[in-house]
Amino acid sequence: MLGINAFPLFVGAVTLLNFTPGPDMAYVVGHSIAHGRRAGVFSALGVSLGGCVHTMACAFGLSALLAESTSAFDVIKWVGAIYLIYLGISTLLIGSDVQVVDRALPLPRVSLGALLLRGFVTNVTNPKVALFYIAFLPQFVETSSPHKTVAFFVLGSVMVLLGFLNDSVVACCAAMVAHSFRKRSTVSRWLNRVVGATFVGMGIRLAAATLNH
Repeated sequence: MLGINAFPLFVGAVTLLNFTPGPDMAYVVGHSIAHGRRAGVFSALGVSLGGCVHTMACAFGLSALLAESTSAFDVIKWVGAIYLIYLGISTLLIGSDVQVVDRALPLPRVSLGALLLRGFVTNVTNPKVALFYIAFLPQFVETSSPHKTVAFFVLGSVMVLLGFLNDSVVACCAAMVAHSFRKRSTVSRWLNRVVGATFVGMGIRLAAATLNH
């Protein structure tokens, strides 16, 4: 139907892939720990919006251009890496400024718009995600179908929805664990440091990514 084959297998594969730790999950967990459950869910929503862009790019063939163009890959890669490192350093500075007190520390305030934008930019500027879409989705699209574009949209939408549900559950769990630790301000300060270091590490890892043909 609609040029899609082995749809149950696709859903099962995506579900399993969502349980595999990756940059998006680490990003959502980081914001859940640093800013709370709502921040984690909105970060997951931002990541999902980025997935919508990759879905459209894959459906219209733009991802194929990225897969073949080293220059385009490098530009997007460095934008994403610099942004992640910037977020990591900002979080590290917050952790360094925290003063140890005898009461629980309030969660830092972050606007919902900023959370959406950060998640979106983090996902869209990761060229590895775009390459994954173009490598994974075509396996479930019939080559002879006249509805290939529709098939890509449907498969991409399902993948985005399942990813959002998984990341939202992860965000809630991470926030619950972090909340119990935040009862001690020293632990709270170290949580910010760990989250900041994680973002910096993600940025460095993305900067080291190469385009393999």
